[in-house]
Amino acid sequence: MRIVTTLPSATEIVAELGFEPVGVSHECDYPPWVGEIPSVTTSRIDADASSTEIDRQVRETGDEGVYEVDVGLLDDLEPDVIVTQGMCDVCAVDEAVIERAVEAITADPEIVTTDPHTVADVLGDIERIGRVTNRERRATEIVRRRRERIDDVRETASDALERPRVAVLDWTDPVMVAGHWTPELVTAAGGEYGMADPADRSTPREWDDVLAYDPEVLVVAPCGFDLEQITENIGDLTEREGWSDLTAVREDRVWAMDGHHYVNRPGPRLVDTLEYLAAIVQPDHFVGPPTDVAVSVADLEREATEP
Repeated sequence: MRIVTTLPSATEIVAELGFEPVGVSHECDYPPWVGEIPSVTTSRIDADASSTEIDRQVRETGDEGVYEVDVGLLDDLEPDVIVTQGMCDVCAVDEAVIERAVEAITADPEIVTTDPHTVADVLGDIERIGRVTNRERRATEIVRRRRERIDDVRETASDALERPRVAVLDWTDPVMVAGHWTPELVTAAGGEYGMADPADRSTPREWDDVLAYDPEVLVVAPCGFDLEQITENIGDLTEREGWSDLTAVREDRVWAMDGHHYVNRPGPRLVDTLEYLAAIVQPDHFVGPPTDVAVSVADLEREATEP
């Protein structure tokens, strides 16, 4: 079956089901071998820019949109199935862009649109793509194993005597509090998530709202940013008035976490994200997280000032 994926989470799902896509998006980078697969999409945004500059560029794209599809390449790939998304037209190529591209090619692929906002939605997408690709049994097993791991974390976290107030930021300028599946992950990891409800969309928030909430644990995981890019933009937060007064800052419980690969990618590794969050939220009950996934912001600041 010839499958094209237009976002990283879809690529990971398809790979987990045992397929090698014939085409992927420009953002797809896991499993590592997908780097050899042709990219059918490009972005009009400089993804290496600052958070402030990226936000400006996104707002200025207007009706033109953030992404474009290489229609000629898509035609050459002759896809049977295209997996895309309808959740966010900023995060990845959305279904409207794909539908227009498909109108211009010879093939008549089935378009599968993911639109996850909860953990159940993410697991449901794995099962649905499994059905479309005739890998239903494999998808069922993948989901079963993920649910077992979720239950294991939830059960271990239930032994915690205290559940700290947690905030996860998926953008730093403007400040955005992560919604969708993140409230569920934090709750399962043993924390309280008071700035968004499960399935809420991530939206800009006033900095005063964060100060008033005063998180005891703060996780900085901007969408599309790895640890290096978070480090380059951490001043968006640390230079704000009231930053040093936050409980999470005073108690050295502010973490930078790879948002690109984990927090903001609703695929099979979202359960890895849960396990890493649990290690941050309840360190007495869990081991980790790995330093290539999350690091203390205080450590980042110390390293930046060392000669």
